[in-house]
Amino acid sequence: MTVTVAGPDFVALQVLDVEAAAAFFEEHLQLRRAPAAPPGAVVFATEPIPFAVREPLPGVDLSEVARPGLGVALWFRATDAQELHDRIAAAGVPIIGPPQDGPFGRMFTFAGPEGYAITVHGDRR
Repeated sequence: MTVTVAGPDFVALQVLDVEAAAAFFEEHLQLRRAPAAPPGAVVFATEPIPFAVREPLPGVDLSEVARPGLGVALWFRATDAQELHDRIAAAGVPIIGPPQDGPFGRMFTFAGPEGYAITVHGDRR
């Protein structure tokens, strides 16, 4: 039998404070919690791929990591990246990369919970 891998099917950030990270995504990105999640995690009802924040896996020590997720690019799609940028910047969320037009439409990068760099892009125009 040949095994086929379709691609990413679930994305989770490991964080020290799950509830604070979940509150960040609920407040600033208006993500809504899925009805079920495994222990130690908050899963959001995102599509097409579920997204979660979770406690670190055994053997993972995030307390001494300068910037978690370094080397990984995490992108979210929004209906209006510029509007989202303006709203979260006004709320004091650190902006790492200012809005610019890119191959996926308007985009910007912000510092999420515990320093994860997250890029948001809008719909292609």
